[in-house]
Amino acid sequence: MNIKVFFSLFLFVLLSFVKGQKLEFKAPDYSLIQKNIEDKSSEFYYPKLLRRLKENDTLLTSNQYRHLYFGYTFQKEYKPYKTGKKAEEVAKYYRGEGISQKDLSKGIQLFLDALDENPLDLRTMNYLAYLYHLNNDDSTAKKIAGNFHGLLSAVLTSGDGLTCETGFHVISVTDEYVLLNRFQMETKSQSMKGKCDYHEFEKGLYKIPGLYFDVSTFYGKIGD
Repeated sequence: MNIKVFFSLFLFVLLSFVKGQKLEFKAPDYSLIQKNIEDKSSEFYYPKLLRRLKENDTLLTSNQYRHLYFGYTFQKEYKPYKTGKKAEEVAKYYRGEGISQKDLSKGIQLFLDALDENPLDLRTMNYLAYLYHLNNDDSTAKKIAGNFHGLLSAVLTSGDGLTCETGFHVISVTDEYVLLNRFQMETKSQSMKGKCDYHEFEKGLYKIPGLYFDVSTFYGKIGD
């Protein structure tokens, strides 16, 4: 997805919250997605799509990103609570430690390794794009940022987050915070409500009291 297109969508979503407008969205059809990604003759065949993602293909469509994101839940590697082998090293970068010009190459390789473990880790992908930018490789940074925005848009168009029934569908808790960070929204508390994670905001801080994230895929409740 073109980055400008994504930010137009992002702004539209934000304005819809502020003005109370209804945003068009569509919850993922997991059964159809599974059928498509297992069909070797389909444009959505998962190994082919994943290879294109890893190669930073700039021609991936919004529907292909949607199949990539939600289709990952059908891969044997999918473990929503898995901790990466280099999680502590990665965390140091998130905390702003060790980011100097001489450490950029090491940091980039670290985040590339982390993406090899979990190619749909949005937070890692976003930070890797930032590291490439710091390393004056804006061409690669834009390609990775395009992947990040394409995948995040799959979440943004999966619901409106205003009720549990229309919650944003996510495949990991981390992705909830990625989305909240993009909106620059701070959570007062987090709790489970039915099949959803609910993030409550300080009363009166935003135009909405909180956001719902559908996490049913974590617990094998797809189709219930």
